[in-house]
Amino acid sequence: MARTSTRSPIGRTPPAVTVWGGTVATTTLLTDGSTDAVAVPVAPARAGDDALRPLEGTAEAAARYGVDLAEIGERARLTGAAGEIYVLQLPRPVGSSVTLPWADLPPRLVLVGVGSGRGADLRRAGAALARSSRGLRRVVTTLGAEAHQDASAAATAARQVAEGYLLAAYVPPTAASTNGAPTDAAELVLLGRDGSRATAAVAEGHTAATATWLVRDLATTPSSTKNPAWLADQAKRLATKAGLEVTVRGTRELAAEGFGGILAVGAGSASTPRLVTVSYTPTTEGGRHVVVVGKGITFDTGGISIKPREGMVPMKTDMTGAAVALATVLGAAAAGVAHRVTAVLPLAENHVGGASYRPGDVLTMWGGTTVEIANTDAEGRLVLADALAWADATLDPDVLIDVATLTGAATLGLGKQHAALYSADDDLVTALLAAADASGELAWQMPLVEEYEEAVRSEVADLRHVPVDKHIGGGSITAALFLRHFVGDRRWAHLDIAGPARATADKHEVTEGATGFGARLLLRYLDDLR
Repeated sequence: MARTSTRSPIGRTPPAVTVWGGTVATTTLLTDGSTDAVAVPVAPARAGDDALRPLEGTAEAAARYGVDLAEIGERARLTGAAGEIYVLQLPRPVGSSVTLPWADLPPRLVLVGVGSGRGADLRRAGAALARSSRGLRRVVTTLGAEAHQDASAAATAARQVAEGYLLAAYVPPTAASTNGAPTDAAELVLLGRDGSRATAAVAEGHTAATATWLVRDLATTPSSTKNPAWLADQAKRLATKAGLEVTVRGTRELAAEGFGGILAVGAGSASTPRLVTVSYTPTTEGGRHVVVVGKGITFDTGGISIKPREGMVPMKTDMTGAAVALATVLGAAAAGVAHRVTAVLPLAENHVGGASYRPGDVLTMWGGTTVEIANTDAEGRLVLADALAWADATLDPDVLIDVATLTGAATLGLGKQHAALYSADDDLVTALLAAADASGELAWQMPLVEEYEEAVRSEVADLRHVPVDKHIGGGSITAALFLRHFVGDRRWAHLDIAGPARATADKHEVTEGATGFGARLLLRYLDDLR
């Protein structure tokens, strides 16, 4: 049975971002009473110069407000580094006959460092602006609006600023009864941008940020609410609203069709497992079929191989891969990508109970492959194996991608900023790495070491899902080698997002807790796929 929640509804929309022509010197947005802040960019000083470099709109703002921004920057010791913020709160005279130059202008003038003015730096600048503008109605900014840019570069810069702003504007849903939660960020107006290309680019950025918000909302939801039935219901509701095809399999269908991995992992829980598929088909023909399989463990105790208390605390987010897959297909539909996209969500709760699967058990996966169990806390690869084998045999994908918070080894090897990417297809690796760089959700290619194949061999089954010899190491690699046995001859990639899926603090566009990592990367991949 799905659980109920008093939290905010899943599927929230980020603040609006609009494109507006004109300049700081001429726009009426600053005098119509609807704008609470003006934000202008500053860059680091050039070599041999001590002064900050004013960029598009900065000099006009200084003139219109009647302030010396160079002097302010020097006094505040600003460097122009990406994400640096200085808010100048301008007083409103009360009962004075003195007319101040800013009397009719927004009361906040914000200096925002943009660093190099490219890519990640613009996202960081947008993110810093979002965090400094919570509770305001509207912010007008010229961030990224350099006059010398061509239309393509200007559109890209507008998207990067918008994405950074929207990602950092996220506030986690809460069930708290108090009003102490942070307020929403303001509507953002990108001033000095004209034309349909910038408008379209900002819309794409809004779609990508909306996908990330969905992943964060789902991953943040506590497991007292989020069991497999609840998550399946959310997927069905959102997919139906978007006009997509959705199918939900319960335990009866899973047993009848032979999904031995999903059933075994979910057997110890009172909350029964599900398998959800959501499909988007474009109106035009000729595209590829991309299937995204996402690990959906709604809570992971480790099962009989139980985790320590500290290891369990973040395990409500162990379904992030499934959330990424769902957000990807919904984002693809919203963006109208030219390719067919199917999300496959194997959902289970790995709990301890009288029916829990055990170390030493042999499971029969979908398709008949037998697997020897050595550690019930390596459950993610089992539900993925079932879903991958089924997707390979029944969905006929051109590209098969799985995404999962799969191994601590990936975090140890790559830290918190890069996903581990595995694939034997060089073209697919190149495309995914390019999408990672463009989206700011970074990945690093890892090797499928053939010498480690012995780690998944078993004497009592076709495969063993974790190594016998702990000295082999390479836990993320051996997990990928295990999954490779279930994808047939498909073009396949495995993304282990265990590191970047969670953050211990806000940093730039990344938010504390569930980060939503993966959705923007895959949407960019789909957008660029030819």
